Amino acid sequence: MSENRSGYWIELAEYDLETAEAMLKARRYLYVGFMCHQTVEKTLKALIAQSGALPPKIHALVRLAGIAGLIDSLNEEQKALLNELLPLHIEARYPSQKDKLALSLTDDYCAGLIKRTEGFLSWIKGQL
Repeated sequence: MSENRSGYWIELAEYDLETAEAMLKARRYLYVGFMCHQTVEKTLKALIAQSGALPPKIHALVRLAGIAGLIDSLNEEQKALLNELLPLHIEARYPSQKDKLALSLTDDYCAGLIKRTEGFLSWIKGQL
């Protein structure tokens, strides 16, 4: 049963990554960041589900990585990605500083973010 739950979360993560790529093509950069966050969140929840646990309804990536038992396994680039994605998730949902954040998101930056997110997804899939 836990394998099915993991597969469910991975399917959602892959869908979200495809959506991030579509948002990049549409030049909707704020939503590229949001969907990359969603992708990483769901990959972490897949790993938690693999243990048979029900993933918590939280969005804090570092906290989810801790619950998944990954903190010590993450390299510096992966840790940076988790920390970088958190404000993109929050600001996309609660856009009090949306305009300021949107100015910092470029096509090249978002393309790189998608590539790093895809790498994280692949790495987690290797852990399952």
